[in-house]
Amino acid sequence: MASSEERLKILKMVEEGKITAEEAARLLAALSQSRKPERKPIPGGPGGSTRWLRLRVTDSLTGKTKATVNLPMGLVDAGLKIASQYAPDIAYDDLAAAIQEGIEGKIIDIVDEEDGDHVEIFIE
Repeated sequence: MASSEERLKILKMVEEGKITAEEAARLLAALSQSRKPERKPIPGGPGGSTRWLRLRVTDSLTGKTKATVNLPMGLVDAGLKIASQYAPDIAYDDLAAAIQEGIEGKIIDIVDEEDGDHVEIFIE
């Protein structure tokens, strides 16, 4: 079940225009349905600062940014559940395990030749 803090973070992201109300509803539903065994906390960055998962989609021809998503690591599990519905070819369990181990930097770099989209995912 989602904690009050997680729900507030999602609502704040809607308020700031970072995600739509529909995306927030999916995040909240994914948090509520989570029945996985509790994992150890994801380690913070230097000095205990918050870590982020950053996703950037750019047009590979023009270099123009199409979408940017910044997700606090505390919401990554829910975000991965949602993402798995849209891109089932990515090994999300392996990705979650790598994140849990404290991986940093660019973790995914994909170019969709058909659509010309360049997708990059970073952990900072």
